[in-house]
Amino acid sequence: MRGSVQNRASSRARENVDLVGKINGTLANRSIVQGRFILRQFMRMTRDRTSWLQGGQARCKTPPQAQPNPKRFVLLGAPGIGKGTQAEMLCEHFGACHLSTGEIFRAARNLAPTERSPALDMALGMMRRGELVPDETVLEMIRERLRCLRCRGGFLLDGFPRTVPQADALAQLLAQEKVGLHAVISYDLPLDQIVTRLSGRRTCNKCKTVFHLQTRPPKQEGICDVCRGNLYQREDDQPAAIRVRLQVYQQSTEPLIDFYRKKKLLVPVSADGSPASVFSRTLEALRPFV
Repeated sequence: MRGSVQNRASSRARENVDLVGKINGTLANRSIVQGRFILRQFMRMTRDRTSWLQGGQARCKTPPQAQPNPKRFVLLGAPGIGKGTQAEMLCEHFGACHLSTGEIFRAARNLAPTERSPALDMALGMMRRGELVPDETVLEMIRERLRCLRCRGGFLLDGFPRTVPQADALAQLLAQEKVGLHAVISYDLPLDQIVTRLSGRRTCNKCKTVFHLQTRPPKQEGICDVCRGNLYQREDDQPAAIRVRLQVYQQSTEPLIDFYRKKKLLVPVSADGSPASVFSRTLEALRPFV
């Protein structure tokens, strides 16, 4: 049984790397944006995360497939480092659910006020005012979604924890649910490379697909390949704003990285290179942990 599970995992890893290699190979005709957009939409449709996005009594209409040994990871990495792409590939490989706090907030904007929990409503109000959401409010949102930490497919937490107190609280919640983390994957890239990546980004004002002037340009300048919307540069994608964001991120996450290093859960991975090469590097780094 164990051998067959390992064989299936190895086969799935090869298929994932081959798939991303084929996607990367289409860069010459610039169809990569449409391919990734379709893949992302497909995964959102096939991986029901209603329980995570809504919290409370909400249930996933299509529960994830049970895994023989569900994997549980935390994902760390600065903005623009490529976490989103890696999260999708890792979840596909391990059969896990991508639990992103950012997606909770995005989904909440489409919920009626009566459908939002008090903690979520409070967090949204603080964000609109430009205030930091306190640890206790974030933790209350996670408590509203405790069943997701018991997900039989495993999970990949993205955007939480962000501080050492949050990490301590997460450890307590996991112990309460009688589960534990397998690893904390921390992606790293030199500051100048992150600035280059982010400052070249252009976002569609309709479908929100992200392009890049150097590595993923649109077929027609200023026009989205997917929906023909107009492309623009977000204010926080300008170099000066990016450096401020990265400095804040580094200051806040250094203690968190040290926390997980001492717990012997930290898996540092270089985010330099293509998505396929970073994914292969990640799987190799995870081998001792899974």
